[in-house]
Amino acid sequence: MGVELNRIVIPARSKWASATFLASILDVPAGPPREPFAPVTVGNGVSLDFVDAVGFGSHHCAFLVSEAEFDAVFARIRSAGIPYYAGPQHQRPGQVASLRGGRGVWFDDPDGHTIEITTRPLGDRLP
Repeated sequence: MGVELNRIVIPARSKWASATFLASILDVPAGPPREPFAPVTVGNGVSLDFVDAVGFGSHHCAFLVSEAEFDAVFARIRSAGIPYYAGPQHQRPGQVASLRGGRGVWFDDPDGHTIEITTRPLGDRLP
């Protein structure tokens, strides 16, 4: 077996608020609880384990989705009134980026972590 990312720990002011926010946008379940974590597991089995914390910096999490999944995620972002951008440093507010033959959008979670949704991976690892 090669090296695989299994999970990443993400600090949050309220682990369940952050986990349920991300899970609702991605349309994946939050949980079940795995103390001290509030996990969100995505399609490739990687778990984002939110943990209560104070005094932390911002993280950047990028999610690769299909075109249909992008449409659904983007509809939930707009429906929730979440500000979105065509770049990770809040470039071009209210726009979607054209990236590597696909689309991308960035937004912030409740703790200021940058969430990226893209239909094409970075680099030469095209699906």
